Amino acid sequence: MDILLLSLTAFGGPQVHLMMMIERLVHKRRYVTEEELLELQALCSILPGPSSTQTVTAIGLKIGGQPLAYLTLLVWSLPAMILMTLAAIGIHYLERNAISLDFTRFVGPMAVAFLMYGASSIARKVIHNTQGWTLLVISTILAYMYPSPYMTPVLIVCGGVAASLNFKKHEKMEKGEIRIKWRPIIFWISVLITAAIIGKITNSLPVRLFENFYRNGSLVFGGGQVLIPILYNEFVEFKHYLTEQEFLAGMALTQVVPGPVFSIATFVGSVSLQSNGWFGQIVGGFVATAGIFLPGTFFIFFAYPFWDQLKRYRGIRASLEGIHAASCGLTIAAAISLFQPMTTSVQSVATIIVTLLVVAFGKVPSYLIILAGLLLGLVF
Repeated sequence: MDILLLSLTAFGGPQVHLMMMIERLVHKRRYVTEEELLELQALCSILPGPSSTQTVTAIGLKIGGQPLAYLTLLVWSLPAMILMTLAAIGIHYLERNAISLDFTRFVGPMAVAFLMYGASSIARKVIHNTQGWTLLVISTILAYMYPSPYMTPVLIVCGGVAASLNFKKHEKMEKGEIRIKWRPIIFWISVLITAAIIGKITNSLPVRLFENFYRNGSLVFGGGQVLIPILYNEFVEFKHYLTEQEFLAGMALTQVVPGPVFSIATFVGSVSLQSNGWFGQIVGGFVATAGIFLPGTFFIFFAYPFWDQLKRYRGIRASLEGIHAASCGLTIAAAISLFQPMTTSVQSVATIIVTLLVVAFGKVPSYLIILAGLLLGLVF
C-alpha cells in the first residue's frame, strides 16, 4: 500500500521521489534506515535502468526477497503504465478523427525546456573536473552528428573506460572477497538473446519492440532524462515509428503522470503499434514497459549482494564519472535536436525561455506547468 501511494503521488523525477521515499518508507514506516536508503539509491544511480524504480525494487528485495521485489516493481510502475497507454490511445483517436493536436503546441516547447533544465542540473551534479566536461562536449558533438541508437552504448562505454584510467586519483579502500551470483546476469542475457532471435525469425513488431526497449533499458545510465534522447533517436529519427509532435506530447505527459519518468517508454511503445488499433496499443504499452524495466531489475538482483565490496575498487568509482558525462552529452544532443526546428517560431522560443525561468526560479511543480500549457493551447 505504501508503494502504491507513492506511485500515485510521486511527481517530479528521481530527486523528488527520493525525498518522498525518505518521508514515507524511512520516517513513517521505518522499513529501512535513511542511511540504508541513500546507499541503495547510490547503487541504483550507477546501474543501468530507472533509478527510482530500482530503489523501491531494492527495498522490496531487502525486506522480502525476490517475490516482494517483483510485486513492488509491478505496483510502482502499473499506474504510470496505464495512464500513458490511455494517453497514447487518446492521441491516436484525435489524429484518426482529424482532430487537431494544435492544443499541445505549448507543451512541446515546455518538454524541451524540461529536457534542457534536466541536462544542466544533472551535469552540474555529476561533473566536477575538466575531464568530465571534455567527455561531455565530445559525446554531445558525436551524438548530435550521428543520431543513431548504436551511438549510445559506444559513447557510454568509451566514457566509462576513459574515466577509469584516472583511478589513481581516488582513495584506496580495503577490499574484501567478492562473491558473485551469476544467475540474474544469465537471465538478463538469455532474455536479450531470445528476444532478438525470435524477433528476427518472426519479424513480429511487438517482439522487436520488446527487444528494442529491453536493450535500451540495459544501457541507460542516469535516469529518464537520459532515456528520452535515446528513444527519440531510435523511434523518431531512425525508425519513424512516431512523429516528433507525438513524441513531444509524450515527453510533456511524463511530467503530468506520477511515478517513474521511464513511463515515456510505455507511451512510445503504445504509439508505435497504433496501426493495430486500441488492442495493439495496449500490447505495445505492455511490451515496452516490460522491456524497459526488466533489465534494471535483473541488475539489482545481481549487484545488491556484493555492492559493499565492489564500490571499494577505484576503477569502478572512477568510471562512473565518464559514464555520467557521456549520458549528459546524449541528453544535451537530444535537446539541441529538438530545439533546432523550433528556432523559427517566436512562440516556441518564448515558451521555452519562460518555462526555463519558471522551473529554475519559481519552484512550480512540473505537472502544473504542463497543465497550464494545455490550458493555454485550448484557450488561445
